[in-house]
Amino acid sequence: MNKAIRNKALLIVDVQNDFCPGGALGVKDGDQIIPVINNIIDKFDFVITSQDWHPTDTVHFEKWPVHCVANQKGSEFHPDLNIDKVDLKLLKGTANRDDGYSAFEATNASLTKYINENHITNLYICGIATDYCVKASVLDALELGIHTAVITDAIAAVNLKPGDDKKTLDELYKSGATLIESADI
Repeated sequence: MNKAIRNKALLIVDVQNDFCPGGALGVKDGDQIIPVINNIIDKFDFVITSQDWHPTDTVHFEKWPVHCVANQKGSEFHPDLNIDKVDLKLLKGTANRDDGYSAFEATNASLTKYINENHITNLYICGIATDYCVKASVLDALELGIHTAVITDAIAAVNLKPGDDKKTLDELYKSGATLIESADI
């Protein structure tokens, strides 16, 4: 990797215990993306993670089962995810009236400020869930004019309705995101 130009960042969205099989809101095959993510981490100048970090009394739980409660086992990163090289950890959904789908809604740090300060021009996004938090993060990045790529073999969808994953990828592509496989990074 050419370190002379440090402008490529990986955003790993919500690869947490509660979003993986067996978790409170487990996504089918959510844990299957972890080896792919671990395999590509070294290809990036910056590695950023986001975590749902909900209070127990959030209105978010009126829409979803209780999940990723702050400081609980379910809110921790999946133990197989390599987080040793993470430069910035973002916490989102931390307020009682906050869904916090997008990593750009983090309350402990500003992703936009971090991107600007580090002159990041290329943001690659992976994680859980394609049709919610990944989607919201991608759309926010595009809104800010950041070249954004979705790593299609490193995402997993909730799929409340069959095909939500494909519909979401079509929407993200039409919105300007690049769709890429990990082998092509």
